[in-house]
Amino acid sequence: MKARVTVTLKSGVLDPQGKAIEGALRSLGIAGVASVRQGKVFDIELEGSDKAGAEAALKDAADKLLANTVIENYRIEVMG
Repeated sequence: MKARVTVTLKSGVLDPQGKAIEGALRSLGIAGVASVRQGKVFDIELEGSDKAGAEAALKDAADKLLANTVIENYRIEVMG
C-alpha cells in the first residue's frame, strides 16, 4: 500500500525559504507569482492492506517525527 504525507507550515508562520523561492521565480522572469509557501512530501510504502491501521500509523509517525506540529500541518493520503 502506498501513502503520501504532505507537511506544510501553518498560516501565519514566516516562510523564509518560500520568500526566497518567490524572489528567485521573479528574477527568472516568471510572471504572475503572488506568493510561495514551501513544504515537504513523504511518499511511503506500507506492508499490508489495512487502510485504517495505515492511517493511524502514519498519524503517529507525523506527530512524532515527520512534522513539527507546533508550526506545521500535515495531510495523510493512503492510496489503496
